Amino acid sequence: MAKAADCVVVSVDYRLAPEDRFPRAVEDCFAALTWAVEVAESLGADSARVSVGGDSAGGNMAAVVALMARDRGGPTISSQLLIYPVIDIDFETRSYVDNATGYLLTKPMMQWFWDLYLEDESHARAPYACPINASDLSDLAPAIVLTAQYDPLRDEGERYAAALAAAGVATTQRRYDGMVHGFFAMTAILDRAREAVAFAASELNAHW
Repeated sequence: MAKAADCVVVSVDYRLAPEDRFPRAVEDCFAALTWAVEVAESLGADSARVSVGGDSAGGNMAAVVALMARDRGGPTISSQLLIYPVIDIDFETRSYVDNATGYLLTKPMMQWFWDLYLEDESHARAPYACPINASDLSDLAPAIVLTAQYDPLRDEGERYAAALAAAGVATTQRRYDGMVHGFFAMTAILDRAREAVAFAASELNAHW
């Protein structure tokens, strides 16, 4: 991504569950964002052109950090890149039913991950855990949302993209047919992965 978008990438070593449960990881990510903006010049970066992004759980972190940045009065984010993001706890969507097993990421795996991440059942309703629960999605950074056809998370990512657009957020959503969860990183073997990386890079640059 650094090469494709010609940008500085800061990779966040956020705390992991089950040792560190919600909301520690997202707070780490927000702290990393504020730090990166403050020291941008020393990183060879431009503090006026900053995006957040991630795939899967990282897509959840990026979406939440975008919410936090709005709610806490900054930093200003140019865009949010959400690659097959974890957005909701709903194991009954069509994509969960159709892709429950057999496509790398499975429904049982996701149920296990959520059990490890949340310390209390009430956290499932928290917008900083499940961004789809946010009562207001307006005034967020423009979003680029990529999904994969054979992915349990497909529908929640696309639902979030639609909700963002309905709230007036400039949103680009693209589904990659024939692909599974995790395909974005498979650039060594998949043409569609290389296409997705190039598309994401072009969208980031357009927003910058």
